[in-house]
Amino acid sequence: MTNATSTTTGRSGLAGRKEWTAFVVLLLPLLLVSMDVSVLFFAIPSIDRDLAPSATQQLWIFDVYGFALAGLLITMGSLGDRIGRRKLLLLGAAAFGAASVGAAYATSPEMLIAARALLGIGGATLMPSTMGLVRNMFRDEQQRSRAVGIWSGAMAGGIALGSVLSGVMLEHFWWGSVFLINVPAMVLLLALVPVLVPEFKDPDPGRFDLVSVPLSMGSVLPVVYGVKESAAHGLDIRNALLIAAGLGIGWAFVRRQRSRGDAMISRELFRGPGFAAGIGLNSLAAFAMMGSAFFTTQYLQSVLGMSTTEAALWSLAPSLAVGAAAPTATAIAQRTDRTHVISAGFVIAAAGFAVLALSGTDSLWLLLIGSAVMSSGIVTVMALVSDLALATAPPEKAGSAASLLETGQEFGGAMGMALLGAVATAVYGADLPDSAPEAARKTLPGALATGDASLISAGREAFVHSMQYASVAGALILLAGAVLAIALLRRGGQGRNELAPTH
Repeated sequence: MTNATSTTTGRSGLAGRKEWTAFVVLLLPLLLVSMDVSVLFFAIPSIDRDLAPSATQQLWIFDVYGFALAGLLITMGSLGDRIGRRKLLLLGAAAFGAASVGAAYATSPEMLIAARALLGIGGATLMPSTMGLVRNMFRDEQQRSRAVGIWSGAMAGGIALGSVLSGVMLEHFWWGSVFLINVPAMVLLLALVPVLVPEFKDPDPGRFDLVSVPLSMGSVLPVVYGVKESAAHGLDIRNALLIAAGLGIGWAFVRRQRSRGDAMISRELFRGPGFAAGIGLNSLAAFAMMGSAFFTTQYLQSVLGMSTTEAALWSLAPSLAVGAAAPTATAIAQRTDRTHVISAGFVIAAAGFAVLALSGTDSLWLLLIGSAVMSSGIVTVMALVSDLALATAPPEKAGSAASLLETGQEFGGAMGMALLGAVATAVYGADLPDSAPEAARKTLPGALATGDASLISAGREAFVHSMQYASVAGALILLAGAVLAIALLRRGGQGRNELAPTH
C-alpha cells in the first residue's frame, strides 16, 4: 500500500495512461454528486402526486442532501487521510448507490428524506476523496493543474446537467429514474477504482478526534441553514440566532484544532503560502456563481415565460463555455504568473455581471452571454486557486485540504444567494406599488399568480430592475476580488515560479 506517492508514475514523476484513465473514472462520482444538487428540479410535481409531502417535508427533500454534504465534508476529508482515500471513496460509492435505490423506490416522504440524507453523506465522502486522489496521482505541476482544471469544469457543468437530465428522464420514466441513473456509474466505479487507482493515506495520522466531528457539523450546518433561510424568507431572529450559534461553535472548533496534535484540520495546511488565500478566493468565486443563479433561473421562467424544461435547456448553453474555460486558464497560467490569471478571472466574471446588468425584459441572448462570460471567469478562478491550495498542502493532508476548499464553497455559495438575493428582493419590493398584494410585493411568482396583466408587467419590470442592481453589486464585489487576489497572492509569493514543491 502506498501513502503519499503513487507507484505507477514514471521516474520523471509524470503521470501516464493509467493515471489519466483513473482520472476519467474519478470524474464519475464528481459529476453525480454535483448533478444531485439540481436533479429534483423537475421531479417535485411527480413526487407531490405520489408521496403527498407537506410543505415542510418538500423543503427537506430538497435541502437535506446539501446540508448533509456540507456538514460532513471536513469530517470525511480527515477520515480519508487516515483510513485511505481510495477506501473511503469505495465506501462512499457503495453508500451513494444504495441510497439512490432507496430514494428511487421511496414509499413515503420520510423514506425519501432519509435516502436523500444518506446521499449527502455519501457525497461528502466522494468529493474530498476524488480531489485528494487527484493531488496524489499527479505529482507534476503542469499535469496536476490540467487535471484540477478539468475537475473544476466538470463540477460546474454537473449542476447544470442535473436539471436537464432529470427533465429528459421524466419525459419517459417515473420520478425515481432520476436517482437510478446513479447506480450504473457507482457499480462501474466500484469495479474500476481498485484496479486503476492506488491507495493514498497519511502514514502518521494520529488518533481520530471524535469530539471534533459534532463540533465541525455544528459550526457549518447552522450557518449554512440560517443564511439560506435568510435568502429565501429574510433575516429574522431565528435565523440570526442560528447563524450566531454556528459561529460560536465554529470558534470552539477552531480553538480545539489549534490546541491538539491530532487535530482534524492540521495546522500544517496553513503553513503553506497561499493555502488560506486559496480557500478565501475560492469562496468568493462560489459567492458570485450561486448569487447569480438566484435570479438568472427565475428570469428565464418568470420573465421570459419559459417552461421548466425549456429554461433548463437554455441554462445549459453557458456550460459549453465553462467546459473550455478551466483547461484554457490552467494552460495560460503555466506560461505566465498565475496571480495575473486569477485576477483576470475575477475581472472577466465582473464583466459577465456587467452584461447581465444591461438585460431588459426580453434579453435572452444578453442573459446567456453574460452568464457564459461570468461562469467562465468564475471557473477560471476556482480551478487555479484550488490547484494552488492543493499544491501548497502536504500530500498526506490532501483530503483535508480538499474538504476545506469545498466547505468554503458551500459557505460562499450560501452567502452569495443571501446577499445578492437580499439586494434583488429589496429593489423588487420598492418598485411595486403599495397597493399590490403582499405576495406580489415579495416575489415575481407572487405577482404572476394574481393574473392581473398590469401587475404582472410591473412585476417583471421590477424583477429586471432588481437583477440589474444585484448584477452591479456582484460586479463590484468581483472587482474587489481581483485586487484582493493580487494583494494576497503577491504577499504569499505565489507567482508562477514560486510554488511550493509538489513532490
